[in-house]
Amino acid sequence: MLKKASPKRGEVWRGLPMDWLQLISNKRLGQESRHFERHDERSEFKRDYDRLIFSAPFRRLQNKTQVFPLPGSIFVHNRLTHSLEVASVGMSLGSDVARDLIRRNPSMAGTRIEELGTIVSTACLAHDLGNPPFGHSGEKAIQTFFSEGEGSKLKQYLSTPLWNDLTHFEGNANAFRILTHRFKGRREGGFAMTYSMLASIVKYPYPSTCCTDPMLLGQHLVKPDKFGYFNTEAETYARIAAELGLTASPSPTTLHPLPNPRHPLVYLVEAADDICYEVMDIEDAHKLKLLSFEQTKELLLAFFDEEVQKGIYRRIEEENITDHNEQIVYMRACVIGKLENECAAAFLANEEAILNGTFSGPLIKHISPRQREAYENCSKVAVTTIYKSKPVLDIELGGYRIMETLMQQMVDAVVNPERFYSQQLLRRVSSQYDIDSPDLSTRIMAVIDFISGMTDVFALDFYQKINGTSLPIV
Repeated sequence: MLKKASPKRGEVWRGLPMDWLQLISNKRLGQESRHFERHDERSEFKRDYDRLIFSAPFRRLQNKTQVFPLPGSIFVHNRLTHSLEVASVGMSLGSDVARDLIRRNPSMAGTRIEELGTIVSTACLAHDLGNPPFGHSGEKAIQTFFSEGEGSKLKQYLSTPLWNDLTHFEGNANAFRILTHRFKGRREGGFAMTYSMLASIVKYPYPSTCCTDPMLLGQHLVKPDKFGYFNTEAETYARIAAELGLTASPSPTTLHPLPNPRHPLVYLVEAADDICYEVMDIEDAHKLKLLSFEQTKELLLAFFDEEVQKGIYRRIEEENITDHNEQIVYMRACVIGKLENECAAAFLANEEAILNGTFSGPLIKHISPRQREAYENCSKVAVTTIYKSKPVLDIELGGYRIMETLMQQMVDAVVNPERFYSQQLLRRVSSQYDIDSPDLSTRIMAVIDFISGMTDVFALDFYQKINGTSLPIV
């Protein structure tokens, strides 16, 4: 066995390096006993992809806000189109990394390493599955209902882990729950996805209790408002992590358990998301005339040196692309291609640190200086021009109020289920959610499941109905 040196002060204490062949497992959650059965020529990872594409939670993403309000006269991105584009970039990232890993180590040829592209792409499809209606304002409405609103009165009746989950509600953790939890009428293992695909969506591999740990926060090992799985799925995550070798040793200086290291493919999923949301938001802002053609062109061309810029102009002229929107589309495509190559190169350059669990991401922070500066400039413009624009603020304000009202009404109903109005409300909840459980904690989580799974339009319609402002026409 390899002998590990003692860590220096402030250094993260990790276990032995992760192993690629252990990390890529096609074992299915809830179907472990059937692991060696095969039914057709599709790989298990392709089966994951198909299962998600045809799922109801994925389909509902078409009616969830990405950044700009839905619907509109000018089509911009929603959660579905965003997820599909992220999956496309993720496929390229995973495939490029797999090719170069095999080139470095020919013995990996013919192994499941060749399917990295499919695994990353599928994880990209799922990365926003747990986001509630109205984007981040929906997340905030759920959190603050318990931390600041009427829900704060329930703290004494709920366990500390559950309370942390509720007051830090996170779309990433909710995605893991949607895919793994056995809702009523569902099979063991939820969607029964492969271990590697599930681990690839856990961006923050620790529970919400870590978000309040002073030692972990002080050493920047966790984020105060981000976590990867709810307490109800902690055992499931632990089983997956142990199978794939995603374990961290306890700190030699404290009794605190350290967060697990990320699965390496998380970095590729994160990079695909980073590339798409930043660049595509710039394109959407141009379509909505929040940014002029000249501003948008300047932002996109900044990713390239003068020689490459000339080549882009030459290609636009050769192809006779005179429409400004189409010119921006071409420039945007060039930027995405460049950033994909940069992030794949950054992953490969830092493979050892990633496998040791010591890499400090995201990959987008490790690309070449020119591209990093251009990306950061896009981020700054997005914050000032896009995310604080009137249409975006309007949807956040309206969405927050809708979500706050739904939380108040539904939580009150499960706390006081004997009331007539409560019973009427609870009859509207899908039978898959355990809304009638004798356990209050289970009923609270059923409310979270029900509301977070709504589309923007359904949430607005439900809000209007329970407030008496929209009645069916008889």
